[in-house]
Amino acid sequence: MTHQIEFAVFAVALGLGLFAAMLVCLEVGRRLALHQTEKHGTAARTGVGKADAPVYTILALLIGFTFSGATTRFDYRRELVSREANAISTAWLRIAMLPQASQPAIRDRFRRYVDVRLASYSSALTPAEAVREPPAVARARDTLWMDAVAGCRADRGDRTCLLLLPALNEMFDLADMERLARWIHPPVIIYVMLGIAALASALFAGYALAAAARNPMYMVAIAATVAVALYVIVELEYPRRGLVRVDAMDKVLVELRATLR
Repeated sequence: MTHQIEFAVFAVALGLGLFAAMLVCLEVGRRLALHQTEKHGTAARTGVGKADAPVYTILALLIGFTFSGATTRFDYRRELVSREANAISTAWLRIAMLPQASQPAIRDRFRRYVDVRLASYSSALTPAEAVREPPAVARARDTLWMDAVAGCRADRGDRTCLLLLPALNEMFDLADMERLARWIHPPVIIYVMLGIAALASALFAGYALAAAARNPMYMVAIAATVAVALYVIVELEYPRRGLVRVDAMDKVLVELRATLR
């Protein structure tokens, strides 16, 4: 919970920082336009709305690109949780193919593995920790795998090995995919470009708005819209660290765990 609050504060601070910076740029652009108009008259506004159009276009493209990518990755992470739950359910059912004597121990190991996986879902990992598999998950996985292999050998049935072991392997692979998917994000330079484009757009917008009296509503609306968009993008990019989360999908695993009796 502490990591979640810290990240939420960081995301809000990032959005508020961009909001304040854009307001400053809007005001600077407005005052610059007034100064130039006093010196050069109406000629100071030549090209307004044309020369700044590429900057607005770049800002729109960057916001669209990052927002679309963030929502796509958010949905992909939810899909991985669903696929992992399905793989767990399949592997659990195939344990019944093992000899009756070896099933209780393997089912206990299986439940232990699911428990540590659920714990890893709720933990807020740093980037360095996310690259490595949590030790508890690795131990539970290895123990479950070795017991399953031993059970298959005791059964001496190729059919059991061909059905159970691939199901367990798929379950483990999906766990790795979900863990690594948490840290698939655009390069930092994309966010730097987004910030620069937002400030440049605010500067040009302030220049254009200088033709009329100061309108705080327009200035606040422009800055707030872009800042909120950035905040939502950051939250969607890190769905297990901030306020926008995929925890609702985790309930699928929690409910599945309750059925593993």
